[in-house]
Amino acid sequence: MADHGKSLRNVKHRAQWRQTLQVQAAHVWNMPIVAVDTEAVLAVLRPLWHRVPETASRVRGRIERVLDAAKAKGLRSGENPAQWRGHLAILLPRPKKLSRGHHPAMPYQQVPAFVAALRTRPADAARALEFLILTAARSGEVRGMSWAEVDMDASLWTVPGDRMKAGRPHRVPLSARALEILSERRPAKPDPDALVFPGPSGVVSSDMVFAALLARMGQDAYTAHGFRSSFRDWVGEETDHPRELAEAALAHRVGDETELAYRRGDALAKRRRLMGHWEGFVGGAAFK
Repeated sequence: MADHGKSLRNVKHRAQWRQTLQVQAAHVWNMPIVAVDTEAVLAVLRPLWHRVPETASRVRGRIERVLDAAKAKGLRSGENPAQWRGHLAILLPRPKKLSRGHHPAMPYQQVPAFVAALRTRPADAARALEFLILTAARSGEVRGMSWAEVDMDASLWTVPGDRMKAGRPHRVPLSARALEILSERRPAKPDPDALVFPGPSGVVSSDMVFAALLARMGQDAYTAHGFRSSFRDWVGEETDHPRELAEAALAHRVGDETELAYRRGDALAKRRRLMGHWEGFVGGAAFK
């Protein structure tokens, strides 16, 4: 990790790399390197493989790299038990057969009741998930959020480009409830580099934190990422907000290169109104 850390984009990604192994691969984390065999690797992967195949694939790849490094340093010999081709590929189904590129989404009609139940839970993960729903953000964007990205006075969260999927900064207007969540967590003098929703050891939490919370609430058929789809469906079915505005809220690019070149703004004021309406909906206003 020390040798390859500089190839990762930032400190948070380096912390994620280590935590993936400490949390998801906890079964092998403290094993002697020579004792890690195929069954040990499968014990890590099987609980994840069908539920979160993307995470499982990432964990497998990182275990493989560690074991390759150990072999290169003469600390172990033989085949790598985390190798996919010709080894685990025979024992596990291909990840793409398990994940078809979509994330199971809660029907938007159920979101207000779910958020009401979420608000009865005091756990940090519950506040982080509620914030994710209110902002229609990606899981990694919320888990890696630092206080330096938040402007409480302007009611604005600016995600830097190196943390965005498209590599471009993204401004997120914060609704009243989103600001309330942040205000409750914000220290008097926050460290700009400190995480808003840190994991147990103070580093970026695993993406499993939301999956575990959903499972505890009996909603493990859905994913945290799926709430972005819930939001998108609600906009299309229940509001007159234009499609382009919803896509901008999701940090999606819409249109060809010429259209994008002429549309340089991010419609922040209009998106602020949209997210205010979304907050009203998930807070139960639509049912009053």
